[in-house]
Amino acid sequence: MNRIRIVCAPDSFKESMSALEAGNAMAAGVRRVLPQADCLVVPMADGGEGTVQALVDALGGRLIEAPCHDALGRATTAGYAWVEDHGLAVIEMAAASGLAQIDPAQRDVRRATSLGVGELIRHALDLGARRFIVGLGGSATNDAGAGMAQVLGLRLLDDQGDDLPPGGAALARLARVDLSRLDPRLSQCHFDIACDVDNPLLGPRGASAVFGPQKGADPAMVAELDAALTVWADRMEAELGRTVRDIPGAGAAGGLGAAFAALTASTMRRGIDIVVETVGLADTVVGADWVFTGEGSVDSQTLHGKVPWGVARTAAQAGAPTVIFGGRVAPGSEALLSDTTVALVPILKSAQDLPQALLEGPQNLADAAETTLRLLLAGARWGGPSST
Repeated sequence: MNRIRIVCAPDSFKESMSALEAGNAMAAGVRRVLPQADCLVVPMADGGEGTVQALVDALGGRLIEAPCHDALGRATTAGYAWVEDHGLAVIEMAAASGLAQIDPAQRDVRRATSLGVGELIRHALDLGARRFIVGLGGSATNDAGAGMAQVLGLRLLDDQGDDLPPGGAALARLARVDLSRLDPRLSQCHFDIACDVDNPLLGPRGASAVFGPQKGADPAMVAELDAALTVWADRMEAELGRTVRDIPGAGAAGGLGAAFAALTASTMRRGIDIVVETVGLADTVVGADWVFTGEGSVDSQTLHGKVPWGVARTAAQAGAPTVIFGGRVAPGSEALLSDTTVALVPILKSAQDLPQALLEGPQNLADAAETTLRLLLAGARWGGPSST
């Protein structure tokens, strides 16, 4: 008889477990019931926070700490993943240019710069990276990727021929774009851009109007920044001979999506789709008896490109049933249930305050995986998987 095969492919449980730790906890619960089970742990992420660590763990890469500057131009360091065997760098733009790094009293969306993102890309290019995964969530910037592009050799010049200073507001003075010094290594690279929004660069659904207020922009600033990004789009598109302003996702991360579309060979996709492909999950789940996944809070947002949704969809294509575990399973989550997503399992066994629940997350998840597997096996014995 073939050994039972279970794939454990969770997201991180924020503030409690990394994706690898969560997968190992699931596997520990499985092995209490079936010590000889073929149990595979595949750390997952959706392109946002935790993606770098998940892909380091899944692909055997290493975390690189590189000097860079934050969104206010202050010297700092930021980590990214380097997977040498794949020539792959994984960068979360928020690590260098994130809103969470800037004290609310110091935020200045008019001059915030994506400089640090460019510095991480350049550092990875120096290591030999030629494939990049870049997550666009959590940005503090609204500069259409100008800071990033300038680090990589693009010149943005005013009518006196001087380089523009940092920030989106300065783009109102952009007179000419000079591509002649753009790093030639970029032409050898492909960028997978993890982007879960489809906003264009400009207008009422654009970077400034939709995301600017989250970064401290009042209505006057929104109008100023949208006008400045319009100048950037006019000059850049004239130089390129093609339109980038209306590409879905161009407005992501303060227009960083537009910069990648303009200057690199890039593809914008859901973050979960990029990670599923990169870790080879579709092949891993073939022949699995069950797939276990989960995240800290399973709720209505899980349906919109989060890890459990992506894992369950991938498993369903292989005919493997999925169980979703959550630190919290909110009302409305039952929309995730289907013929192949057979259960939503909250991992708490008793009432706990949040600090205790976070601390005991690995034990609670292992216990939940053990109990769930016992029920699945009983169902398979007495009535088949559909009776679970």
